[in-house]
Amino acid sequence: MSEISNIKKSIEEVTKLKEEINNMIEFTEIDLDEDMLKDLKQNIKEIKTKIEKFEIEVLLNGEFDHNNAYMEIHSGAGGTESNDWANMIKRMYIRYFEKKGYKYEIISEQPGEEVGIKGVTFKIKGQNAYGYLKSETGVHRLVRISPFDSNKRRHTSFASVLVTPEINTNIEIDIQEKDLKIDVYRSSGAGGQSVNTTDSAVRITHLPTGIVVTCQNERSQIQNKEKAIDILKQKLYIIEREKVDKQLSDLKGSVMDVNFGSQIRNYVMHPYSLVKDLRTNIETSNVDKVLDGDIEIFIEGYLKR
Repeated sequence: MSEISNIKKSIEEVTKLKEEINNMIEFTEIDLDEDMLKDLKQNIKEIKTKIEKFEIEVLLNGEFDHNNAYMEIHSGAGGTESNDWANMIKRMYIRYFEKKGYKYEIISEQPGEEVGIKGVTFKIKGQNAYGYLKSETGVHRLVRISPFDSNKRRHTSFASVLVTPEINTNIEIDIQEKDLKIDVYRSSGAGGQSVNTTDSAVRITHLPTGIVVTCQNERSQIQNKEKAIDILKQKLYIIEREKVDKQLSDLKGSVMDVNFGSQIRNYVMHPYSLVKDLRTNIETSNVDKVLDGDIEIFIEGYLKR
């Protein structure tokens, strides 16, 4: 039903664009005064923007591009500074989700010891969620005057982002109980009457790969375990998929760099203002606007590349 809805939406957009273009063609066949010509130019500009947006969606033709996505954010070394930066990144993406009309839920979150967060995992639901967000995987670097430094010195902070698709597949991922280390603990909450007094949060470590997943947003330990197992399956599938892709790439004689640890974007707030994507060289001096969720230029630049 979700796929049908997305296809219908795309057809409606193309049909509407065709109607608007035909109407403008008819409009040009009459004598235009200065105001009408001005309106026509504005309409052409708006339709061009719509077509460019639709062209971006056409580029989302990967196997999982139309799927929902999971996003993980982790602070780098540096304690308070990096935890605060990870929290800023979290806010940036939440604003972006809201602008795109995506629904999201926080699967797991680990607060920092003083401020910010050590890590957070989102599930994002929406059309082409993974296709758009896959470009955000990598290390994000912040340079600023630290608000936590009484000497007002410049600090560099890092946060890593990993985006994986939600996979609906019949491929079986064999997870054996002996390969799992399962820890339960008390989930964090709002406190007061809302405080959770049971050990319902679950952390699962997959021993053969070292992958760790956590879930604490469900009411029961069983529900949290089921959701954590589901996320683990998605990650193990991606690992197996990458192995196959690498083998195919090697057969073709090409080199494929599958490296989630590479730095992709710099956010500089001092001594000047600049956000620059190191893969596409797209940049903007409006750091505040980017941190408020306006990251479309970087995502579209990556897809066009």
